Amino acid sequence: MARRVAIIASNGGLETAYKVLNIATAAAATEAEVAIFFTFEALAIIHKDAANMLTMGAGKEHYMEGFKRANVPSIPELVEIAKESGVKLIACQMTMDVTGMKKEDFIDGVEVGGAVTFLDFAYDADVTVTF
Repeated sequence: MARRVAIIASNGGLETAYKVLNIATAAAATEAEVAIFFTFEALAIIHKDAANMLTMGAGKEHYMEGFKRANVPSIPELVEIAKESGVKLIACQMTMDVTGMKKEDFIDGVEVGGAVTFLDFAYDADVTVTF
């Protein structure tokens, strides 16, 4: 039976996006079953306009040069890698209701679900990570 990795992403920003997607794609590469629950500001990571919504936190701009130098894929590329690897991307229904976001605001392949949707996956997880 494959291992399960449950990830909760609740912070926005490029640094969080890289952390979340790095762990998710690495876990998927080890053939783990992976789900990410995007809530609050983290919905920007899977938004169609992520390129304009995600910024690097103050004082962390030097990471961008490091990502480029290390040939780290961009966030849209990492999201595609995650999708192709079978990572389940879940947008938080409650946050969508509060912010007025709609499923059409997100990239293709994103599921919409509430906390119970994520918990159904997480109850059987071997590892749970929160960002």
